[in-house]
Amino acid sequence: MGRKPKRSKEQLDGVLILRKPSGPTSTDCLNAIKRRFRQFKIGHAGTLDPLAEGVLPVMLGKATKTATYLTGEDKTYSGTLRLGITTDTYDIQGEVLTESPVPEDPQVVRDEIYYWNQLTEQEVPAYSAAKHKGKPLYELARAGEEVPVKRKAITIIESQPLEVTLPDADFRVRCSAGTYIRSLVHSLGTRLECGATLTRLLRESSGPFGLEQAHDLDEVLEDELEQFTERVIPMADALPHWPSYRLSEALAGLVKNGTRLPVNADGDLSGKEGDRALFLTPEGDALALVEAAESNGKLLWGILRGLW
Repeated sequence: MGRKPKRSKEQLDGVLILRKPSGPTSTDCLNAIKRRFRQFKIGHAGTLDPLAEGVLPVMLGKATKTATYLTGEDKTYSGTLRLGITTDTYDIQGEVLTESPVPEDPQVVRDEIYYWNQLTEQEVPAYSAAKHKGKPLYELARAGEEVPVKRKAITIIESQPLEVTLPDADFRVRCSAGTYIRSLVHSLGTRLECGATLTRLLRESSGPFGLEQAHDLDEVLEDELEQFTERVIPMADALPHWPSYRLSEALAGLVKNGTRLPVNADGDLSGKEGDRALFLTPEGDALALVEAAESNGKLLWGILRGLW
């Protein structure tokens, strides 16, 4: 038997902004798209737990090379927590561990949600994909093995309470990539000494992409390839918050050969140290992700990832 081709004729290059439903894993969603449209090169920018729904950027073809840069962007979530209960997974889908009386004053809960703004680190849930000695923590937890307590640095840009109807409380959080909302909820319950678990979570935005751009999974899977293709954002627009520069044929050729171009060359490649940008071909196609860095006293655009 011959080897499968590395790239199917239906393979697309670009970003699909998916509205993940609550229930399936992020991988389940990608596998459904892979099978339906023969998108064998596929990835995503930022896992959502099975309970969670909302914005999931799906990277197709060459766009998988940009996943690292989208994954690291800030996220915005809204959700609901329930006081008086703890579970092993920190969300309502886990096994209940404790049940306790809840505070009677809603303002106490609001104050604790605002307190998230002061947090700079959090405990990683035992049921998570974080790894210990090469193994995901959830594998250790499911096998009944001891799970080491890991902590990670986080940034809470803004947290605010919404409606509080005890024992439930709605909230919204904007935070750095990799923040576990389940852990924020768990820590709140610990501080209030009554426990808390996450019952609903919606990712409203991931980097530059929001719910208004997201497509429901069921609708996507009903598409024919032509309709599916129309939903995919071209690679040249995959990082809309980065500046982009269309190069001449000569400069594009130099970039493909690994040449670093001077910043502010011809006044068209402006930037300062640490800036990132997207280089485009003369035709407007994505060519490379670049970053401005000093080298031998000169400020140059160095290639982060080639996209050709």
